[in-house]
Amino acid sequence: MFDYSFALSLLPELWKGFEVTVIATIGGFLIALLVGGILEAGRRSGWRILKHVSNGYIAFVRCTPLLVQLYFVFYVLPAYGIRFSALTTGILCLGLHVGAYLAEVYRAGIDSIAVGQWDAAKALGLRRHAIWLKVVLPQALPPMLPPLGNFLIGLFKETPLLAAITVIDLFGAANAIAGRTFKYNEPYTLAAILLLLVSLIAAYGVHRLERRFAKVQR
Repeated sequence: MFDYSFALSLLPELWKGFEVTVIATIGGFLIALLVGGILEAGRRSGWRILKHVSNGYIAFVRCTPLLVQLYFVFYVLPAYGIRFSALTTGILCLGLHVGAYLAEVYRAGIDSIAVGQWDAAKALGLRRHAIWLKVVLPQALPPMLPPLGNFLIGLFKETPLLAAITVIDLFGAANAIAGRTFKYNEPYTLAAILLLLVSLIAAYGVHRLERRFAKVQR
């Protein structure tokens, strides 16, 4: 049977874990947006070395599990003098990992712009930064929003992996309660409900953003 009074008593502890989950998700996604942009810029650079480094990074990150990357940064790098707190490590790894995927999202959005748009902008005498800010990005951003939203929601659901490096997020808090009280129904149910609510809110927000950009384009 579900004990409602016991479940209510768990909310303060679960809320602390939920705050960690939100911080890790937002921090990781902001880093991912930046890393993805840098990688895509490197691939489009005229410098061959930058192209090779960007492509190599994307291939390496996408071909190795996030859990392995977390273990390596948290447990191996300190032996070489590179040390971060557990939460900082988690945020960095989430951002660096998802950033490799967002580079592909940026690539697809930019490649969706017709060649004629580039040629017309150059024919008008627009400078390179003006072409990107006034012609390319306004048209490339709307089709990028759905996959970006999906990665944000997916990143939110990846945060339980941070328990492997001692970060107590929402799922970690539920695990700790279950291990301490030997009651599993209430903590896991509440954790699932909170995760579901945030995912639904995020999905709704992305949908509203898509509709808004669609109206602007019209």
